[in-house]
Amino acid sequence: MSKTYDLVLFGATGFTGVQAAHLFDVEARGMSWAIAGRNRDKLESLKAELDSDVGVIVADGRDAAAMSELAASTRVVCSTAGPFALYSDALVAACVLHKAHYCDITGETPWVRRLIDAHHDKAEADGTKIVPMCGFDSVPSDLGAWLVAHTLRERDEQTTTVRAAFKMKAGLNGGTLASALTSSVHESPRAFIDPILLHPADLRTPAERDRHQDDRKMAYDEALGVVTAPFVMAAVNTRVVRRSNALLSEEGHGYGDSFSYQEFLGVKSRRQAWLVAAGLGSLAGLLATPPGRWLLKRFGPDPGEGPSDEQMDGGYTSAVHVGVGSKGTVVKAKLTYPGDPGNRATLRFLVSAALLLCDADKLPKRAGVLTPATAFGASLMDALHAKDVSWTAEVVA
Repeated sequence: MSKTYDLVLFGATGFTGVQAAHLFDVEARGMSWAIAGRNRDKLESLKAELDSDVGVIVADGRDAAAMSELAASTRVVCSTAGPFALYSDALVAACVLHKAHYCDITGETPWVRRLIDAHHDKAEADGTKIVPMCGFDSVPSDLGAWLVAHTLRERDEQTTTVRAAFKMKAGLNGGTLASALTSSVHESPRAFIDPILLHPADLRTPAERDRHQDDRKMAYDEALGVVTAPFVMAAVNTRVVRRSNALLSEEGHGYGDSFSYQEFLGVKSRRQAWLVAAGLGSLAGLLATPPGRWLLKRFGPDPGEGPSDEQMDGGYTSAVHVGVGSKGTVVKAKLTYPGDPGNRATLRFLVSAALLLCDADKLPKRAGVLTPATAFGASLMDALHAKDVSWTAEVVA
């Protein structure tokens, strides 16, 4: 069946969606694409800001018929419409039904678990790529681990361990806060502590769960060159990296038989590490109670709000991944990007992923509910490298 559009951006009038639309306006030239969301007036106002002759689709994510019509009209759906657990079930189901590739910026791991259970087998059989978590969660983590393992494989070594440390200057937008608030109300706390939450079902064994327990030690890591502190997104990113390895292992191309992945925030001192841990504990406490959630909602940004352009441009994103091979070789991979991780970097990652899906015949042939590394691999790394995302990998021992 012919498609009207190459790509549809759903959630286009939100804080992140508007920025994505302007980026597509530059980078999707020559393609047929559309902006979609619930409010026609906002969509028309956004259309007037763009140079491209984009289509406009008025559709509510909770309207299954509207989502089916949207997915049937396009080859690729790119979604910024969070909280995804509230607004994207029908959209993903429609993409699977109509064989439209899909990507988003969710960090809602319990929701992604439900996508895997509901849609992976059919999407895999039909050749449809469903790729959540294509933003700061979890492209740097996933591709960094992939790069380390790829570098070691070229030396005929398996990867035994990868440890990553992030440094960043970031702002918070209302959509991210809304997703956190929604997850705290609707999801079981146990889901967030399951280290193999996103593994294929047949690999979610007690032994595998024990092997992948999260490392929460706060200590100086000589290889990473930082004191390790808890990282707010580690409970998302580690699950994605572990799923990547599990999916590739099913094909006989896994990172290593005993592969493990851990992730931290890099700080300068143990005192800073304890302060970070205390701050995250306080945040968890606020999210766990109605009064705490009210305070966060009252004093945090509303959906549609976020940092200023100056604040986002003044942010930065960096990550170091250090991996050890089965013969003792040590590989260090580095990522840097100028700009706020949750806003500027996320946009760059998402738009690059969506455009690659528009040319999916050139991507790895695997399908289903995938991760950035398994859906794109080197293709996404190359695309990002051409857009000011610096990736390097070197053997250091």
